[in-house]
Amino acid sequence: MYKIKVNSSHSFDISKDTMETLDAIETTSNHYHVIQDNTTIKASIVESDFNKKFYSVKVNNNIYEVSINDALDQQIEALGFEIGASKQVNDIKAPMPGLILEINVKEAQEVKENDALLILEAMKMENVINSPRDGVIKSISVKQGETVDKNALLIEFE
Repeated sequence: MYKIKVNSSHSFDISKDTMETLDAIETTSNHYHVIQDNTTIKASIVESDFNKKFYSVKVNNNIYEVSINDALDQQIEALGFEIGASKQVNDIKAPMPGLILEINVKEAQEVKENDALLILEAMKMENVINSPRDGVIKSISVKQGETVDKNALLIEFE
């Protein structure tokens, strides 16, 4: 199953079987003749980024921004490991239940990517929680010695 997003607003689920039955013929490089419900459609790929699975597609003189996610991409997203997602993180949540051993930052402090923010002890292991991005600490929701549940808010960025 593929998840297709068009112009960041419309989403479609398309099966591999549906993709294989698409009546499309490449007429010239990156130009296609498509027949859908007895209607002829002219399409061309204006821009493509294979690694990001992003395409600009011109269909009947209208340009659409299209992103395609396959099953692996969807699983990675569900696990919260999307490429580049860490750059957009505005809060840090506990990845597991545990005890806050140490807090290395203060509110309004500027931090760089990978700076140690705090240490969370879980299952007799010390887990250093690092900053996912450059930013300024907006608030700290926990105190040293406090126990936290999984997904508990620890730190917010401005």
